[in-house]
Amino acid sequence: MSALPVFNAEPPERADAARNRRLVLDAAERLFAENPSCVTMEAVAAEAGVGKGTVFRRFGDRAGLVRALISDTEIELQEALIRGAPPLGPGAPARERLIAFGAAYLEFLEGHARLMASAEGPSWLSTEVYALYRTHVRLLLEESCGASAPYLADVLMAPLAAPTFLHHRHVRRMSLEELTAAYEDLVARLID
Repeated sequence: MSALPVFNAEPPERADAARNRRLVLDAAERLFAENPSCVTMEAVAAEAGVGKGTVFRRFGDRAGLVRALISDTEIELQEALIRGAPPLGPGAPARERLIAFGAAYLEFLEGHARLMASAEGPSWLSTEVYALYRTHVRLLLEESCGASAPYLADVLMAPLAAPTFLHHRHVRRMSLEELTAAYEDLVARLID
């Protein structure tokens, strides 16, 4: 059985490239912790002591840099979806898996939403990572409610967008537990 691909997995690196990558990620982490909305690729390069071309070649843009910062945690989540224990992983009914996915992703957002929102905005909808999660949700919906699954997958993904999550957490002052319960309620209304 061949292994399924995991998005954001890093290819093998030369020693100097690995050192520069670590310098850049450490610098980016420090700068994003101070003020995420003001971080530029140039500022990260200066903080890391590398040329800005190094940062742009390696990460492409700000969203690529953010993805690299959160990739380890995201890979763990993806592995749990694909090969983990039920209900997040295979083996549980679709409704239970959707609820477990919502809870796991909301927990992921609790630690990374500010960073993600500062870099991605609406471009999240066109990323491979969004496509992976949306496909997961769509397949579970097809298993339980049929034809409208493609549309409903976007409906279930909408509350998991970083800006929406931040609005609920910091403007509406909802706790992570309240958001998780609300997501479970949404799934329950879609699937009997």
